[in-house]
Amino acid sequence: MTEQFLINFTPQETRVALLQQGVVQELHIERTNGRGIVGNVYLGRVVRVLPGMQSAFIEIGLERTAFLHVADIWSERPGGNGHGNHETRPIERVLSEGQSLTVQVQKDPIGTKGARLTTQISIAGRLLVHLPQDTHIGISQRIGEEAEREKLRARIQALLPAEQPGGYILRTVAADASDEELGADIAYLRRIWREIETRKIGALPPMLLHHDLTLAQRVLRDLVTSETTGVIIDSRENFQKLQNFAHEYVPQVSERLMHYTGERPLFDLHGVEEEIQKALARRVDLKSGGYLIFDQAEAVSTVDVRSGADHRPSAQAAQSGRHHHRRLHRHGR
Repeated sequence: MTEQFLINFTPQETRVALLQQGVVQELHIERTNGRGIVGNVYLGRVVRVLPGMQSAFIEIGLERTAFLHVADIWSERPGGNGHGNHETRPIERVLSEGQSLTVQVQKDPIGTKGARLTTQISIAGRLLVHLPQDTHIGISQRIGEEAEREKLRARIQALLPAEQPGGYILRTVAADASDEELGADIAYLRRIWREIETRKIGALPPMLLHHDLTLAQRVLRDLVTSETTGVIIDSRENFQKLQNFAHEYVPQVSERLMHYTGERPLFDLHGVEEEIQKALARRVDLKSGGYLIFDQAEAVSTVDVRSGADHRPSAQAAQSGRHHHRRLHRHGR
C-alpha cells in the first residue's frame, strides 16, 4: 500500500499527516513550546550533594537544577557494567560539588520539580537502542523464542566493530530487518555518540551536548518505509534542514523528500484540514452508520455512542432516551 507523509511547519507547531492511498490515516503534532527534553544529553555541574537523600542537584542550564539519585548513576549501581555485582557506594563518595558530569534527562521538569537525570546514556535509533557505556546485547521481550533471540544477538555481534562496540538493545521491529538495515542503524548511533564525545572536549558545564530529534526528523528516521513514495514539506528552510539531516543520517530517505511550492496550503490541497475539523467536531460519524457525540462540562466529559444510522435524533428523543446509545463518563475534579 503506497503512502505519503505531508509535513506542515508554522512558528507555533509542526504537523505531520500520513496518507495511504490518498486517505488520511494518522496525524502527529508537536508544539514548539511543548517540546520535552527527555533524551537530551548535557554536560552538567554538581551544585549540591545530599547524603541524607542519596541524591544530588545538577546544573544543566535550565531554569531549575535537575535531580540525580544514586540509583541512576550508571557506573556505580549493581551490574552497571553489565556483569558486575558490587554494592552501590554512597553518593557522597561518588560525587562532589563542582564536579562535571555527563547526564541524560529521563523525566521532564514538572511543576516546581526539576528534570530527573541518569548517567546511563542511551541513544535511540530506528531498530536499535545504543548503550555506549555498556557491552551487553539485549533483545526485546516481544521477539519470539529463545533460539530466534540468540540468532539475532549473533547477527548484531557480527556487525559490530571490534574496538569499542558498545551495548545495544534490539527493538521489536528489528526482528525482520536485513543486515544492511541493522548496519546502517549501528553506524547512525555510533556517529551520534562520537559527536557527543567530541563536543565534550574542552567544554565547560552546563552545556547541551545532544538534543532529541524533532517530530519531522523522527518521521524520517522511524516512519518512512519502502512503501513511502514521498515526504512533502511546505517550508523551504525546513526542507533544507531535513535534507541535510537525511543526507547525514538516513541517506536512503533523501531522494523521497520534496518541497511543496504551491499557493494553496498543503493540508488544504490534500483534504487534511477537512479531516481534522471532522475529527474535532462535536458529532463524529462512523462508517457503520452510527455516530459519537462529545460533550464537556466543568466536572465531566461525556461520549455518547449512538446507533442512529440514517437520522439525527431530535432534542426530545435525546432527552427521553428513546434512541439506542451507550454513555461513557469521565469524571474530573
